Amino acid sequence: MTDESIWIFAIYIIDLMIAVAAVTSGWLWYKASRRRVQRVYRSEVLDAADINRIVTSINRTQILNARAAMATAIAAGLGILRYAVSYSNGSS
Repeated sequence: MTDESIWIFAIYIIDLMIAVAAVTSGWLWYKASRRRVQRVYRSEVLDAADINRIVTSINRTQILNARAAMATAIAAGLGILRYAVSYSNGSS
């Protein structure tokens, strides 16, 4: 393999990693948006189990959102790396 073909292969691998990170990010945010907190009515008396259920649901959603944000940051970083590799080699 020539040096140019190695650079082109590296760019294709980085492009694939960007796509995987972007799809992962979207899937995690979709999964976080599907979790619903059960509605609490005025007439209900909240006990420890109800509060625990609400807090657990909020925490799970926050964890999924944090993972999705990390996947988005990874995709952005890989995009920057792709452009750096592409422009350092002189191809696009």
